[in-house]
Amino acid sequence: MARVTVEDCIDIINNRFELVMLASQRARSLSSGAELTVERDNDKNPVIALREIAESKI
Repeated sequence: MARVTVEDCIDIINNRFELVMLASQRARSLSSGAELTVERDNDKNPVIALREIAESKI
């Protein structure tokens, strides 16, 4: 899958600061063992968090 950027998520969450805070919080919860809502595709937790936001999964 192509890399996810902030621009892919900005339509979902308009405020960039809130977007980064949500993504970092979700990445931390994934590190703690939270269940994935998208396939890992060999991506790291911050990228997975952004993909979940872009796909409106969280």
